[in-house]
Amino acid sequence: MTKTKKDTLRIGMVGTGFIAEFHLRSMIGVRNVVVAGVYSRSAENRDRLANLANDLGLGECNTFDTLESMLHDQSIDAIWILSPNHTRLEIMRSIRDAVKSGQCNVIAVACEKPLARTIAEAKEMIHLVEDAGLNHGYLENQVFCTPVVRGKEIIWRRAASTTGRPYLARAAEEHTGPHAPWFWQGDKQGGGVLSDMMCHSVEVGRFLLTEPDAKRGSIKIKSVNGTVANLKWTRPKYAQQLMDRYGTAVDYRTRPSEDFARATIILEDEDGHELMIEATTSWAYVGAGLRIQLELLGPEYSMEFNSLSTGLKIFMSREVSGKEGEDLVEKQNAEQGLMPVLEDEAGIYGYTDENRHMVECFRKGEIPTETFYDGLAVVEILIGLYRSAELNQTVNFPLEDLDDYVPLVARLESPDVN
Repeated sequence: MTKTKKDTLRIGMVGTGFIAEFHLRSMIGVRNVVVAGVYSRSAENRDRLANLANDLGLGECNTFDTLESMLHDQSIDAIWILSPNHTRLEIMRSIRDAVKSGQCNVIAVACEKPLARTIAEAKEMIHLVEDAGLNHGYLENQVFCTPVVRGKEIIWRRAASTTGRPYLARAAEEHTGPHAPWFWQGDKQGGGVLSDMMCHSVEVGRFLLTEPDAKRGSIKIKSVNGTVANLKWTRPKYAQQLMDRYGTAVDYRTRPSEDFARATIILEDEDGHELMIEATTSWAYVGAGLRIQLELLGPEYSMEFNSLSTGLKIFMSREVSGKEGEDLVEKQNAEQGLMPVLEDEAGIYGYTDENRHMVECFRKGEIPTETFYDGLAVVEILIGLYRSAELNQTVNFPLEDLDDYVPLVARLESPDVN
């Protein structure tokens, strides 16, 4: 890994979708960074994101019509991989090749969750980034979520230190469904809601249960038990809604991915005590918007966070009308009534502190607290859960012969969608 230190980190963003804009807006709260480039196959999308970066004072941001042209631009120091799941491995291969050829000055790569669709892909991501000698970070925003970090600090300092470590973490994340068609396609995304959202839940659970300053591997996965279901989007009315929205590429009457997932994960701490993570995720929740519910329980204490229990709420009567949007909360479902408002989504959800941490580690040559190895650990848990759901039985760790295992819903072929 390079030890080059930089006063300012100049990053290039690969991908221009919903999550890329979230990351971009969060960079307002990050020092020592310039968003120097954007690559997307769509000229309209890369122009939109580059213009936003410049309007926010994060540039000067250039657009690139090929990934190679971005990688060969000597001003780019680090790459943020924010593109769809099925594109990430090929992007990492291109980064490795460009660095090894001596035509690329990139010193670090950050990759959005999940790291990969299978264990084999995740392991190749690690091989590629390390073969290129690059620093690497896994972008899991919930472990940087401000109430999570603050809550963990208080619990471990004041409660766990006197009455014993926490033993149960609960994590739930729910909303009405993703923004882009590829999320709904099992082969491209790698699964359904379990792949899309359970990656958050299992890693924030591991984070909360890990003693401060200890490595995440200090608690070991013993077994996982998973359940998946189709509760809403396979119903004819809602399957038709998806087809009306995305076309025949998303047909949940014949090629569904799960819209509900449940997990029970058994772990063991350094002293052999049993710990547990309970997690549920859903694309079938209809409420004010995205709901994240987190809990941490120990012998004489508990912690709770609900993203929709906001201090700021507004009320609009039926006389107030306006176009649909997400200006109050992500995945907003209504424009009238009593509604919660997240006044700083990027901060509360953890994107600002996540990107601040990655930028500082990359420019100083330090290893982030979340690396591709954590991304691999998450993928292993997800694959174990998918295998458990398919077999309808508990799967024990360490996993055997599952590197190339593909979840059932991801084995279906789907037509390409730009």
